[in-house]
Amino acid sequence: GPAYRNVRLGPQPLDPAPGPARLRPVILDPRQRSTTSAAAFDERRRRLLAEIAEEVARTRDYLGKAALGERVMAALAKVPREAFVPAESTAAAYENAPLPIGCGQTISQPYIVAVMTDMLEPRAGDRVLEIGTGCGYQTAVLAELVARVYSIEVVRELGTAAAGRLRRLGYENVELRIGDGALGWPEEAPFDGIIVTAAAASVPQTLVGQLKRGRRLVVPVGEAGGRQELMILEKAMDGSIVERTTLPVAFVPLKSAFR
Repeated sequence: GPAYRNVRLGPQPLDPAPGPARLRPVILDPRQRSTTSAAAFDERRRRLLAEIAEEVARTRDYLGKAALGERVMAALAKVPREAFVPAESTAAAYENAPLPIGCGQTISQPYIVAVMTDMLEPRAGDRVLEIGTGCGYQTAVLAELVARVYSIEVVRELGTAAAGRLRRLGYENVELRIGDGALGWPEEAPFDGIIVTAAAASVPQTLVGQLKRGRRLVVPVGEAGGRQELMILEKAMDGSIVERTTLPVAFVPLKSAFR
């Protein structure tokens, strides 16, 4: 992918956007907090990619395909997941499992990140909206694949930390806003794809309205602690919506003033 240099907070944060010196990252710089070599992380990442490929093959009946796109797998191979987890979880960074990142939130299972990204069908020139920045890992994967990522995080501590982390890692094609993801980002709509990384009680119609015709919204739908399913909504060229239910999933609930 292209060389990325910095990230800026998008417009309309809840208060003035913090500068780099004021950001309070959830984690420390990986070079300061781990003695694990880059080569060791590279090997763990390769093993993880193999595990993801195996799990995709096992779940082909849900997904409707036996393998994910090469661009998506290449993006996962490039993004250092160890830089997105708390220091105490560094050793588990390449386990195919979700991990806590603080504030009651999690970094998603890598298999789920891979599957949701693939479902979005990202293209190099796309402008994509992400609801739920979290630690920024999914954001970084998307940033490897599309022209620009607009990401919204409702938890200020996570959002400001993610902005600093993405900036330090060199991503410059990301705009991040602190706010209610259910509102979307109307002044930048319509988007070539929208991905929601928390479970909505029902399909967020505001987001459907901000999706380009011919493109996809990927969202887990269901109540927290209850049945949730990963859904693909494709907006046809006539504006109608085609819905498809895929995997059973378990996500933290989407935080919104409208819940």
